[in-house]
Amino acid sequence: MLDERKLTVLRAIVEDYVSTTEPVGSKSLVDRHHFDVSSATIRNDMAVLEEQGFIAQPHTSAGRVPTDKGYRLFVDRLSSVKPLSVAERRAIETFLGGAYSLDDVVTRTVRLLVQLTRQVAVVQYPSLTRSAIRHIELVPLAPQRLLLVLITDTGRVEQCTVELPEPWDDDSVSHVRAVVNTCLGGHKLSDAAVMVSDLAERLPAGERVNANAVLAVLLASLVERNEEKIVFGGAANLAAHDFSKGLREVLEALEEQVVLMRLLGETTEPAILTVRIGTENEVAGLQSTSVVSTWYGNADQPLAKLGVLGPTRMDYPGTMGAVRAVARYVGQILAES
Repeated sequence: MLDERKLTVLRAIVEDYVSTTEPVGSKSLVDRHHFDVSSATIRNDMAVLEEQGFIAQPHTSAGRVPTDKGYRLFVDRLSSVKPLSVAERRAIETFLGGAYSLDDVVTRTVRLLVQLTRQVAVVQYPSLTRSAIRHIELVPLAPQRLLLVLITDTGRVEQCTVELPEPWDDDSVSHVRAVVNTCLGGHKLSDAAVMVSDLAERLPAGERVNANAVLAVLLASLVERNEEKIVFGGAANLAAHDFSKGLREVLEALEEQVVLMRLLGETTEPAILTVRIGTENEVAGLQSTSVVSTWYGNADQPLAKLGVLGPTRMDYPGTMGAVRAVARYVGQILAES
C-alpha cells in the first residue's frame, strides 16, 4: 500500500511524462509541483515506487517513467474524468445531429473521437443480434428477381437479391410484404428468425412457392448475417509515438476485425467504462497500447461499443471523458432516429 504522498508523486510523474514525453526526475518534480518536502524525500518516494514496480528507469542517468502497473494505479485512483467544455459538448451535439443515416453516424463518431483524443478511434456498428426489425421492403427488379431490404430499429440496412422460381406480379409482392411486416415488425431479429417458418402458412397457396424463396433469404439474413461490423480511423496518429512492440505490429493488428472486437472488450455492463493498459491487452501486437472503451445506446438496450486506442502514455482523464461523452451523444442520436 502506498501512502497519500507517494500516490501524489506517482500522479505527478504520470502527468508530467504524458505532457512532456521525457523521463521525470526528482528535481523537476519538486520545481513543477512545489511539494512541501525536500528533493531527497521525493527521491526516496520514487525509490519506493520503483521498487514496487510502479515506475522504471528507461536507461542509466535518466529520470523515471510510469510502468503499466503505475498507469493502472493512476487510472484506478482517478477521482473524476476530465469534463468536456460547453463548446466541445455543443460541437459534438451539432456534428452528430447532422447525420442522415447510420453509416453517417458511425463515420462522424470515428472522426469526432479522433479529433477529441488524437488517438485511433474504433466504433462498432449496432449488433444485428441486439436489433429489432423496423421494416422489410421487397423491391421488384425483374419478373423473377427482387431485392429484399431489411431495416433495423438502429438504422442498420441489409440487402439481398432473391431469385424467384416463378414470375410474380406486383399485387402478390405487395401482399407478401404486408404479411411479413405485420408479423415480424418490431420483433428482435433473434425472435423473428423463429417466426419466419410459420409465415408461409398465412399466405394463399398460389403465393407460397415464391414466398418460400423470399423467406429463405430473409431467414439467412436474420440468422447468418449477424457478423459484427467495425470501423476505425486515426491510425496516422500512431506515427507520433514510439512503440516498444513496433508500429508495424500495431497497424497489422488493427487490420483484423476479430482483433478489433477483442480490443473493445467483453464487458457486458452498459455503464462501465473499460480501460485496458499495455499487457492487459491479450493481442500481442497491441501490448504497448492502451484501450478506453464503453457501450453506447441506453441502459435498457446497449447497442454496440466504441473506444480509442493509443500509447500507454496517453491522457487518461481526457480520453476517458471524451469516450464517455461521445458514447452518450451517439446513444441519444440513435434513440431519436
